[in-house]
Amino acid sequence: MGHHALSDPPALSDPVASTSQWDAADYARLGGFVPALGAAALDLLDPQPGEHILDVGCGDGSLTQQIVERGASVVGIDNSLSMIGAARARGLDARLMDAAQLKFAEAFDAAFSNATLHWVLDKERAARAIWFALKPGGRFAGEMGGEGNLARLREALDEVLVLRGYGPPTFAANWYPSVEEFLAVYEAAGFTGEIDARLVERPTPLEHGVAAWVTTFRAGWLDRAGVPHAERAEIAAAVADAFDTDVADYVRLRFIMRKPD
Repeated sequence: MGHHALSDPPALSDPVASTSQWDAADYARLGGFVPALGAAALDLLDPQPGEHILDVGCGDGSLTQQIVERGASVVGIDNSLSMIGAARARGLDARLMDAAQLKFAEAFDAAFSNATLHWVLDKERAARAIWFALKPGGRFAGEMGGEGNLARLREALDEVLVLRGYGPPTFAANWYPSVEEFLAVYEAAGFTGEIDARLVERPTPLEHGVAAWVTTFRAGWLDRAGVPHAERAEIAAAVADAFDTDVADYVRLRFIMRKPD
C-alpha cells in the first residue's frame, strides 16, 4: 500500500508520557462522540473472528467491546485507572499500561487505536512498542488528531488562560502530526513502505457545548497551567464565549499500516 495524503471534509497519568487526564464518568456523559466517530477507523481495522487484537488507549472500552463482538479476542491498554475500571466493568481484558511502555512481543495479529496517540508524547517509543507487539505481517489501524486539529479551539483556550495570568501549557502540547511527520515516526519504527495515512477534516458538533468540552477534554492542560478547580467553570465559560460556536474544528489522521512478514 502506498502513501497517500488526502484532505477531506485518564485519572492517573504520567506527565512525561501523556497530556491527558480522564474521569470515566465525565467521559461517558460528554465524550460519546469520540467512539461514535471512531467507527470508520474500526472498519479500516476490519477485525476478524479468532484474531488476537491490541487496543491502544481503550478508554472505557466502547470500541473495544465492538471488536470483541466481531469475534476477536482483545487486550485493551490505557494509562487512566478510571477508564480501565470502566472497561473492566464491561467484562473486557483491560490493563493499566502506557502506550510507550508496552511489554508485548509478537503477541497480536493486529493493533487498533482511536483518539489516543496524540496524547502520547514519547511517540517514537510508542511506535516501536506497537511494532514489537505485532506478529510479523500484523496490521495497525486507527485514528488520531492530525495537523490543524482543534487549532481555533485551542487558540481560544490559550488566549483566555493568558488573559487570566496562566501560561498556556505549550510544554505539554499534543502531537498533531502532518502525514509526513507521522510517516517518518512509523517508518523509523519498522513499518517500512506499508503505511496509508490521510488527513480528514471533521467539524464536530459538541452536544454539551464548548465549556463542558474544556473541563473534560482539557483537564490535563488546566492542571499543567495551574488553574484551580474553583476557577475552571468560569474559564471554560469564557472560552465558550470567545469561540462563539459549538462546532469543534477537528482534523483527524486516519491510518493503516502493516509490519513486514
